[in-house]
Amino acid sequence: MKAIVRERFGSPDVLQIKEVEKPAPNEVRGVLVKIYASSVNAADKHDMRGASLVIRLVGPLFRLSMGVRRPKEPGLGTDFAGVVETVRNDVTQFKPGDEVYGVANAAYAEYGLARDSRIALKPSNTSFEECAAVPIAGFTALQALRDHGHIKPGQKVLINGAGGGVGTFAVQIAKALGAEVTAVTNPANLDMVRKLGADHVIDYTREDYTKKGESYDLIVEIGASHSISDYKRIMNPNGTFVLVGFSDKIVRRLLYFIIGSRFASRGDKKFTFFVAKSNHDDLVVLKDLIEHGKIMPVLDRRYALTETAQALRYFEEGHTRGKIVITVDHGNDKPSRPDSFTPSGRESSR
Repeated sequence: MKAIVRERFGSPDVLQIKEVEKPAPNEVRGVLVKIYASSVNAADKHDMRGASLVIRLVGPLFRLSMGVRRPKEPGLGTDFAGVVETVRNDVTQFKPGDEVYGVANAAYAEYGLARDSRIALKPSNTSFEECAAVPIAGFTALQALRDHGHIKPGQKVLINGAGGGVGTFAVQIAKALGAEVTAVTNPANLDMVRKLGADHVIDYTREDYTKKGESYDLIVEIGASHSISDYKRIMNPNGTFVLVGFSDKIVRRLLYFIIGSRFASRGDKKFTFFVAKSNHDDLVVLKDLIEHGKIMPVLDRRYALTETAQALRYFEEGHTRGKIVITVDHGNDKPSRPDSFTPSGRESSR
């Protein structure tokens, strides 16, 4: 089978497409899937380039296992959508032929191995490409709002970084849960986040949302662009601030919280950080939201598996609107559903 591999850390130039042996289900990952699409996440960039010193310092606190001198495994990629090929005898929830989505090991490939606890049947009203854009970004947005933000109907919620992969899901999920949503993004994304349901939009190149005089019950911060005192100033009493992501910038802010003994509730205001956990139950929640028209992934660009290096280069430019998808061509064996639409209202460039 064809797969994207790398033998060392580095720029997208280290990525190669090679013929490798098709994996077989094992005791840890008991489901072999034929992958029709995957998508790019920030973690893929760290896996490709190697974790920086600051991320290596904090990673163990969140049980993140990262190679130091060289990759622990040659493959890359996590999100996928595809069809179950084979399963171990002890896997009873899925069978060959099931259309599924979730997270798999080394998902930039024609086939990948997955745990049955981290996949689910794909939404019936979406393409494989759309489904592949959901897992990590969808998990992160859902858990930020529901589990760590304890969102309630009628609350005022601000999402900074609303135009990216996590942000586009966060806007839609917050609206689905009954919140009044303010989305902060760049000028190119303002119309898109309005279409996703944002009640108010702020262009961060023209306005500083911490100085508008508004206050919020919940802030989901994806960009880590301001100081803690700025955030505290715009939080309502009993408000919650959730820091999302694992970039160097965000981790440095996390270290500031820890070292300054401020990474905890301050009075009635709560500050928290988390790393999303992949699981079957949340995939089912996301599937239900998609099938009921509450959320839909935003697809920016599509790249073929052979163009994965180009996809990572584009991602590193920092201008992604929603998600970047990697498509896998299995020749005459076509997925059951055709490509559909991009909610941003524009065709993919690929």
